[in-house]
Amino acid sequence: MEKRMDRTKIVITTQKDSDKMDDFYWANASIEEKIETVTFLRECFYGKEATTGRLQRFYTILKFK
Repeated sequence: MEKRMDRTKIVITTQKDSDKMDDFYWANASIEEKIETVTFLRECFYGKEATTGRLQRFYTILKFK
């Protein structure tokens, strides 16, 4: 992510209003920005390998009566 946090602004708000602002922000964010954020979070939690490799393929067999 290239953008940095603007530390010159301080917002004092309630949790409810903060959640509304977050919802509004992500509802108006571009698809590219959403994908970049998900990729960044995956790398933070699971490491670089989580975003460079492929997803595992697995099968589930269901038995019907």
